[in-house]
Amino acid sequence: MTSSGDLIHVVTDESISATRRRAGRILTRGSFAILVVVLGLQALDALGIVALGFRDWQPTAIAWVVWAVCLCVGQVLIRGEQGKRILFVLPSALLVVSLTVIPLILGIAIAFSDWNLSSRDGPRFAGLGNIERMLNDRFYWNALGNMVWYVLAVVVEIAVAFGLALLLNAQIRARRFFRVAFLLPLMLSPVAVSWMIGKSMLEFRFGPVPQLARALGWDSPAFFASNELAKVTMMVIDAWIFIPFMMIMLLAGLQALSHEVVEAARVDGATAWQTFWRIVFPLMLPVTLTALIVRIIFKLKLADLVINITSGGPGGATDTVTSFIYREYRDRSNVGYGTLLAVFYLVLIVVVLTVLLRPLGRRLRPYG
Repeated sequence: MTSSGDLIHVVTDESISATRRRAGRILTRGSFAILVVVLGLQALDALGIVALGFRDWQPTAIAWVVWAVCLCVGQVLIRGEQGKRILFVLPSALLVVSLTVIPLILGIAIAFSDWNLSSRDGPRFAGLGNIERMLNDRFYWNALGNMVWYVLAVVVEIAVAFGLALLLNAQIRARRFFRVAFLLPLMLSPVAVSWMIGKSMLEFRFGPVPQLARALGWDSPAFFASNELAKVTMMVIDAWIFIPFMMIMLLAGLQALSHEVVEAARVDGATAWQTFWRIVFPLMLPVTLTALIVRIIFKLKLADLVINITSGGPGGATDTVTSFIYREYRDRSNVGYGTLLAVFYLVLIVVVLTVLLRPLGRRLRPYG
């Protein structure tokens, strides 16, 4: 439609010819058919059913890119102006699918294969063999059990972070200095922290912390010798790094609270504890739960500290699922089995977080 003095022509659904729509559908469906054929041929070649001589999956990748471009062009040809609006979202969606969904599908395919990098045979279909091996792998289930304790430690961490946030939100001396000082652990690399604390300060023979413990009467201050003490020590080191992260989120929430509400509670005679429990904590609940969920997600990925300090020892006491999978790849070069463990862990995380977020969502609905 054209207005007087307006040179912009808007293509509406009525102005799109049937020939143009047909061309768009042929372009979209034809490119998709080519993608399916190329993918099927490469799958048959990978399974050894047909020998076609494909070296890698580059033909399928090229067919995918061609289909994506044809899909975008086809939307404009079929839908006109609405298709142009779709182009603001469609390329990004295709990119997300390319970087997440497709690798996940390939990962699931690898998970059901027997693929060891030290073998010359390459990947072979293993059926349910990797699942049976996982069910009988007590070291993997031990790592999953350790993750329960690591995640439960987040409750203590959030309490400490809340206390520090309340302290730094109060009118105390050198408040700006303490804010920067408490954030320093978060600025350090976990690998640097693992060597600085785990390998140096807590070293049994010459570390300053064991020497101080001996001076105080502890005969054998070995922080990573017993299972329970090693696990607690690892939790403390990890908490020291990430408590500032939750603290800064909670501090931002405290500073966003209305001071008039708090002052009104004090004028009405509420004590400091009543003000916190009846006013501050309910208002801070959305921020607190957000910090808690984000911290749990980070905790579920814990690996670098464990790998650098204890390598999962002693006897798997400090092992996490991620560090165990890492060693499965690095030490045993078992790509198929390691991928199955990672896929199972991903599914478990999605299920647990979904179950956890559903009641939290109902809890937060009155605040939202």
